[in-house]
Amino acid sequence: MSEKAPLRTVRPSKCDIPPEELCKHCNGKCCRYIALPIDKPTNYEEFDFIRWYLYHEKVAVFVEEGAWHLLVMTPCKALGSDNRCTVYQTRPQICREYSTAKCEYEDLYLFEQYFETPEQVEDYARALLGPRPNASFRTESLDDPPIQD
Repeated sequence: MSEKAPLRTVRPSKCDIPPEELCKHCNGKCCRYIALPIDKPTNYEEFDFIRWYLYHEKVAVFVEEGAWHLLVMTPCKALGSDNRCTVYQTRPQICREYSTAKCEYEDLYLFEQYFETPEQVEDYARALLGPRPNASFRTESLDDPPIQD
């Protein structure tokens, strides 16, 4: 006897849900990260700051509509197990200003640029700026033998 495949729940399309009901169907994408605008890098020193960001866990950098952003993937402490806000009545102003018109319910996170590793940023900087002037970006490790003249 063959087993039947489990039924998959089809999530309704955003356009089929009244705006005031949208959060009931969402997994709380907007409450699972922080995206902060950063200056567009124009030289190696500025690209090195971005490389530094990316040495940290759960961090990425993306470019959307020409604007650069630091993305920190960390859920809000007020996000409940049901993906609803547990402090809704006293939520911060930035949350109050966020509307379902900007909702990421169906967003696929397609960006002009997306960096997850320092090496990706270094490659991008080299392609944009050419070779680094005067040196490698590698620094000596405390375990490296001293350089002999």
